[in-house]
Amino acid sequence: MNNRIKELRARFDLTQDELAKKVNVRRETIVFLEKNKYNPSLKLAYDIARVFEVTIEEVFLFNEDHSD
Repeated sequence: MNNRIKELRARFDLTQDELAKKVNVRRETIVFLEKNKYNPSLKLAYDIARVFEVTIEEVFLFNEDHSD
């Protein structure tokens, strides 16, 4: 699963730390998300989408290949 967190952070002029504080996680979690090293919980995905005022699908790009 890929995501657009870094792009959306830039659009909203937010640092990784600022986004982390808004969604109650550590900055490292945002780093791992941006590097596609971590898949968020549904709640975290929802919270991130709310910060950016978009849908979860607009932040997280699901891979259609189900062989993972």
